[in-house]
Amino acid sequence: MSAGQSKQKLSTLVLGAIGVVYGDIGTSPLYALKETFAGHHPLPVVEANILGVLSVMFWTIMLLVSLKYVIVIMQADNRGEGGSLALLALVSELTAKRPRTKWFITVLGIFAAALFFGDSMITPAISVLSAVEGLDVISPQFKSLIQPITILVLTGLFFIQKRGTGVVGLAFGPIMIFWFLCLAGFGILSIINSPQVLWALNPLYAYRFLALDPWVSFLALGSVVLAVTGGEALYTDMGHFGKYPIRLTWFYFVLPALVLNYFGQGALLLNNPEAIENPFYLLTPAWALMPMVLLATAATVIASQAVISGAFSVASQSVQMGFLPRMEIRQTSDKAQGQIYVPFTNWTLFLSVIFLVLTFQSSSNLAAAYGIAVTGTMMIDTLLIAFVIVAWRWSPILVFLLIGSFFIVDLAYFSANAMKIPQGGWFPLGIAVISFTVLTTWKRGRKLLFDEISRQSVPIQVILDSADSVARVDGTAVFLTSIGEGAPSSLLHNLKHNQVLHERNILLTVIVEDKPYVTKGNRLLVDEMGKNFFRVRIFYGFMEQPDLPAALELCAGWGIPFDMMTTSFFISRAMIVSSPKPGMMKWRERLFLALSKNAMNAADFFKIPTNRVIEMGTRIEI
Repeated sequence: MSAGQSKQKLSTLVLGAIGVVYGDIGTSPLYALKETFAGHHPLPVVEANILGVLSVMFWTIMLLVSLKYVIVIMQADNRGEGGSLALLALVSELTAKRPRTKWFITVLGIFAAALFFGDSMITPAISVLSAVEGLDVISPQFKSLIQPITILVLTGLFFIQKRGTGVVGLAFGPIMIFWFLCLAGFGILSIINSPQVLWALNPLYAYRFLALDPWVSFLALGSVVLAVTGGEALYTDMGHFGKYPIRLTWFYFVLPALVLNYFGQGALLLNNPEAIENPFYLLTPAWALMPMVLLATAATVIASQAVISGAFSVASQSVQMGFLPRMEIRQTSDKAQGQIYVPFTNWTLFLSVIFLVLTFQSSSNLAAAYGIAVTGTMMIDTLLIAFVIVAWRWSPILVFLLIGSFFIVDLAYFSANAMKIPQGGWFPLGIAVISFTVLTTWKRGRKLLFDEISRQSVPIQVILDSADSVARVDGTAVFLTSIGEGAPSSLLHNLKHNQVLHERNILLTVIVEDKPYVTKGNRLLVDEMGKNFFRVRIFYGFMEQPDLPAALELCAGWGIPFDMMTTSFFISRAMIVSSPKPGMMKWRERLFLALSKNAMNAADFFKIPTNRVIEMGTRIEI
């Protein structure tokens, strides 16, 4: 690649990163400082508190976002991919020989994913609400329109998801660049009028604020953390844009713009404490208020889009890793592999977001619910990265200081947000508990199911020994099986009812690896068992969508060419019933049965032509 092409590619990645990665953290200035002073635990708007809060915000951003995520955690990529589930898969590899540790790590990773689902419901609601609330600053007459407009914007956003976001995504970068330039510009104008606000860069102001009244400052942390919500997205989106573009855009563009705007709001409050009513919009010149409301709404829609796309990715990864039943996952672009649409997740999020807007009614009320999911995820990420850093063999003293500092700060913010549980923090925690229960129940149920299938299976050698005495018919039979040994129940049922074997028989197992992608050369593993029987294992990464016909075309390289018109796929549909001694609690068993009944058809999920599929029923007790 030439130097010119490299620069062009980098420019594209930089533009894309600005448009996608920073939507959440980039719209935090809309409400973070306001909620710290005027939220559920208000602070007097005096110089000592203003400088103290700004200092705490600045150093929190530097520690938790710049150092923790951008510098340290982004080193721990899983074959280029980031995010809680990618980090979980990476740590699972490192702890594979320690079952108890791996179990603990898996529970942490699953709960982090569960917390994300709660966070993905609150982010669109609070972001768009806070942007549209700028209408109240323009004129109190517009106050009654805030909620309907918010619902209208959010409804439009969720309804366009099925069309894909590729076209809309082209506009994300330029809009967000203009957004951050406005944040920086209006912040600089305010700082010029009160340059003393820059004293807050001194960490001594943060120390004094925290030490003067520990209880009051502890409660304030519950709102200060709103300044770093979305910081984890920098790691999650690393696979789409790469480390360098994200680090470049963060340190040289986004971070300065955010800090300038927060300090600009602080400078405004030093001159006019009454501006705490809405310091973000009151920082804006009167002539620019309406354009700024429109720009803020566009920015929050982009922030919401990023979170929704993230929820689609987490749902898809959860299905591939066996934490959720098969569900419809549509590819919305033939060029960008990561652009998917998950209908069930989309409409679940939509109903939850509308519920939040109608129930909480304002961004201030939603702020009480916001933060606990983010801080919980950040704390789990700290624990997971600790295992990776130890594997890197860093200096024990450095590991202790680094992880210890991260964990103490994460714990402080999580504890402060736990104080807001009665005011709204119960919602994301409730969603997280429900999601965690579903994820773990499905994983446990699948294990019990596979164990029972394995117990009932007949050794394949028994079939091979009797193959010569069974009539053969032309064509190829592919028997899907979830276990890698023994004869599939669909093969046994075919022999029992039809009393024939096909000319060629393939026992096919799909295996999802603990890595995001599997190369084409490692996609297949073929074992010849004799008498024209083959065991084929197809490997996918947890970021990939299975396509069995496409994968089977690769068998030609193993000397097993496929003609789909003469190939039949036999799928065993399990009818799961409760055993006298169930392997898990009754209510969890009922939940697993309900999930199983609503799982997507295997043929559709694996993209098998429906006219080539034969389903065989089997009864299994768990």
